[in-house]
Amino acid sequence: MTYEAFWLRYLRAHARPQTRALHYIGSLLALAALFLAVWDWRWLIAAPVIGYGFAWTAHVFLEGNRPETFGHPLWSLASDYRMLLLFLCGRLGPHLARAGSGPTEGE
Repeated sequence: MTYEAFWLRYLRAHARPQTRALHYIGSLLALAALFLAVWDWRWLIAAPVIGYGFAWTAHVFLEGNRPETFGHPLWSLASDYRMLLLFLCGRLGPHLARAGSGPTEGE
């Protein structure tokens, strides 16, 4: 599988806006935890717990699917932040449309 094929599958696994929102929150909080790790190493442990906690909660309770992390952990991590950056730039919509997961207003 190519990364581009994975990316489309990843987006389909994140079809609900609420799922994507929980991923954004988890990703941003994980970055904040990494920043805080400069002063206290325990934040290094907290960062993945926080990030994956939000993401996996979304998959279990909102999407009802298995997180892509289990099959392709590095591609999944890269895709989490790619999705976040595209969302923040207002450029996620065309990617969602190409994947067959229609964008919501502002994406």
